[in-house]
Amino acid sequence: MDIRRGETIELSVEKVVYGGRGLAHLNNVAIFVANTVPGDRVIAKVVRTKKNFAEARILEVIEASHYRVITPCPYSDFCGGCTWQCIEYEKQLEYKHALVMELLNHIGMATNFTMHPPLASPQIFEYRNKMEFSFSDRRWLLPKEREEKKDNNGFALGLHVPGTFDKIIDIEGCLLQKKEGNEILREAKRYIRESGIPVYGLKTHQGFWRYLMLRHSYFFDEWMVNIITSEKRDAPIQLLASILKDKFKEIATIVNNINTRRGGTAVGEWEKIFTGEGHIKDKIGTLTFEISANSFFQTNTSMAERLCQSVKDFASLTGKETIFDLYSGIGTISIFLASQAAGIIGVDISNAAIADAKRNCQLNGIDNCEFVCGDAKMFLSQFTIQPDMVIVDPPRVGMQKGVIDRILRLLPKRIIYISCNPSTLARDVALLKEGYTLEEVQLIDLFPNTYHIESVSRLERI
Repeated sequence: MDIRRGETIELSVEKVVYGGRGLAHLNNVAIFVANTVPGDRVIAKVVRTKKNFAEARILEVIEASHYRVITPCPYSDFCGGCTWQCIEYEKQLEYKHALVMELLNHIGMATNFTMHPPLASPQIFEYRNKMEFSFSDRRWLLPKEREEKKDNNGFALGLHVPGTFDKIIDIEGCLLQKKEGNEILREAKRYIRESGIPVYGLKTHQGFWRYLMLRHSYFFDEWMVNIITSEKRDAPIQLLASILKDKFKEIATIVNNINTRRGGTAVGEWEKIFTGEGHIKDKIGTLTFEISANSFFQTNTSMAERLCQSVKDFASLTGKETIFDLYSGIGTISIFLASQAAGIIGVDISNAAIADAKRNCQLNGIDNCEFVCGDAKMFLSQFTIQPDMVIVDPPRVGMQKGVIDRILRLLPKRIIYISCNPSTLARDVALLKEGYTLEEVQLIDLFPNTYHIESVSRLERI
């Protein structure tokens, strides 16, 4: 490879690839550059070289693409949260459609299926109902701060630099959540900085404050504040809770999750409620859902109903079906489909999610759904019921191979696959190919200004 690390080069960006980066070529070498738009002409610095490709960091846009827009966020070039903020929204949808199609063709080996146009989000900012901010005892300085030689004060509360676990950008607000969330963030930061109690070191594993998680109810306009700490210490949490509750009447509940483990997760080993009931409520259509701190709920509430409706459309239920809902979370899909099915059994590994799902059934008067806490693979191996349909909504890593093997033994007539990661969707479609054909895919843009896309796919038994 003729391209060397540290070299400054001029590139023309040809396309975007899954992962959000722009792709260019120089001397027949593929070069990936983040924060670029197809049609950009840029000056970039090579930061990494491999056998068949290189990675570069943009230094200057010398000729902007027609589809480049000015980013309103001061952190957009450094934070990995919304790397497509520089691309006009209509083009974002077009690129996402092309990326998913390419992955399903080449990895999923699927060709004869219908790909519906993406459903656009009505909001491209202030749409996230959940944000997770990390503390660090070593703040990562932005280039401007380095130039000004600002002192690293050993405190950060914000978001990760992409691809790192220990570099945290100290931020004053994120445009993907509502402005009240940013006000809560700033007030919590002020108190914690002044508390004198050390924040958690991501390398030393010493310190008290670990994460701040904010959840927002789109329908009821109320907030949950979840403070994740490394140990149980009530006094500072109680004082912070009192300050936040007095200043923000929209806060419905404040909880403290305690995580003593070294692993970087905002899920606690146990939880204490300081104000409120420990959960908030939100609505999808006419249905009401209780959401606790550690339960999964789609992050774009206004688009969650369109996601559920897509599942219902693809399911084409007659009222006689028995359905398995794998990775069921708080029961959103099961409850949304319950009135049109004979019975639904949901399974999830999270105790908190299953508890929420059972409460949500009671809350909505649903009596034909059952929820089981456990591993999906074990669940499928133990149940003797033959389902007519299986719905899966796995995490980003996709389905376990053992789950796919069990589904291929059960051979339900139809699979509805909800995915937030088209690369693992494509892999799983290929693994299911011996028993199922992919018939149609609906893209739902739950994540504007990012390369992420949600999809609902219908697979039919051969």
